[in-house]
Amino acid sequence: MSIDREKLAELAKVRPFYKGRYRNFTRTASHGLSQLLKWQTAPGRRFPKGKEFPLIKPDAQALVSAPDAPQLTWIGHSSFLFQFAQCNVLTDPVFAERASPLTFAGPKRYTDAAMQVADLPRIDIVLLSHDHYDHLCEKTVTQLHARFGDELLFCIPEGLTSWFAKRGIHNVVELRWWQSATIPQGEVFCVPAQHFSGRGPFDRNASLWCGWIFEIQGYRLFFAGDTGYGPVFETIGELFAPIDLALIPIGAYDPRWFMGPVHVAPEDSVRIHRDIGAKQSIAMHWGAFVLTDEPMDEPPQKLQQALQEQNIDADAFLVMAHGQTLQF
Repeated sequence: MSIDREKLAELAKVRPFYKGRYRNFTRTASHGLSQLLKWQTAPGRRFPKGKEFPLIKPDAQALVSAPDAPQLTWIGHSSFLFQFAQCNVLTDPVFAERASPLTFAGPKRYTDAAMQVADLPRIDIVLLSHDHYDHLCEKTVTQLHARFGDELLFCIPEGLTSWFAKRGIHNVVELRWWQSATIPQGEVFCVPAQHFSGRGPFDRNASLWCGWIFEIQGYRLFFAGDTGYGPVFETIGELFAPIDLALIPIGAYDPRWFMGPVHVAPEDSVRIHRDIGAKQSIAMHWGAFVLTDEPMDEPPQKLQQALQEQNIDADAFLVMAHGQTLQF
């Protein structure tokens, strides 16, 4: 369980920044407007039908006290409530009806968020992976700050401090890849992902994207954020394996020629599970929004197929129901 701090420090010296923009360690195709239009206007192409999945309404009272055993509730998409040792953590909280800067247009949520800010227990930490609208929701963030104030710590990738400051939020820890910070509840590590950032036409890759490892009382939680597959996950495994609990995306992957560099397909998700040495993985980033071309119910099916093909026990990589709570 020990970490090679010297190697971590050497890796952290490399800043993934070039000509004023962040970039992936592995060179990835950067699809511009012409490729986007090629995808969107392909003959016969249309987004799949939206689908609402069964939703379990969590027992808010039962979640008030963080349990002695690690506990996880899937709120939807990439939003989880992780609880352990009197600490409550949210990942990429997005509770709004649309993953969009607009309230009347943009990707619509087909399965409601299992909880709203008013339903939550005390939240200590938010782990934020990047600034895309299905991961950073201004409405949700400002509601969290209004309720919990500066008692709530936001862990954010490099380049986002000013976004939070403009909204009166100053209790942040901003890190870049391979950096870490000791916080009252344990230690957070910012680890690489293979993705991109941007909330508008002129800020592409102006801030970093990342995954997180949160270590609390010797227990390691890995939150992958949003990512394509690359060799960086082997490095994460070399430094941090074994990972006790990993939250790994499985959806928003078709068409592969366009999405492959930045969104894993389920077979890649299983490779990440193996690379990082995860004891238990949980699927995320599916079932709420229609973002890409695969049917909404396809990612879990393909995950089961990939687990079988790669000889991984199905129980090692679970698909939770929306709103479900599991203890480990």
